[in-house]
Order: sequence, then C-alpha cells, then structure tokens
Amino acid sequence: MKAEVYYNKQVVGYLSKENDKYIFQYSSEYLSNSSSIGISLTLPKRDEAYISTSLFPFFFGLLSEGTNKEIQCKLLKIDENDDFTRLIKTAENDTIGAITIKEIR
Repeated sequence: MKAEVYYNKQVVGYLSKENDKYIFQYSSEYLSNSSSIGISLTLPKRDEAYISTSLFPFFFGLLSEGTNKEIQCKLLKIDENDDFTRLIKTAENDTIGAITIKEIR
C-alpha cells in the first residue's frame, strides 16, 4: 500500500509500508524547491528515505482516537490495530492542519 503526502495541496512525498517497514520519501520536485520546508521537525527535507519499523509519530498524530477511531474502523472495516490502513483511508479529507494523505491505487 502506498500513498501521496500533501502539504497545502502540493505533493511533498510518498509514504508506504513494505515488509513491516514504513518508508517516507520526499519527492524530487519538492526537494528541488529551495523555499519548501520539511513537513515535520522529525522529518526534515533530505534525499534519503526515512525508514522505520513503526508508523512515524508525525503521521500517527494525524489519526483519530477514542470513539472516532472506533467509528472509522467499524464503518471502513479496518482492524483497530492497523494504523497505516486507517491513515490511508481517513487522512485525505478530515485532517487538522496542512497535511493530507491520498492513497495511490
């Protein structure tokens, strides 16, 4: 599963999950723009991909909690422990702030 990450409706990079590893990579177009900024203090702009065995805290922070999480999981038939799928399926429209996530199909 792979998704585009947007900052103020501009593609900044790509987020994926492969073999139990999470990967975030800035797009070359975004990196080449000298006025663009990193999307997070923990994910500053760089050429190399970020790789983690858990969902990056920055992206985890975009997820709903509590009752909203339960409702999303029930309606979308997502395992409550599958944070990556929940992020991909819910962070395209209903996010706080400038970051949105859109699944690549």
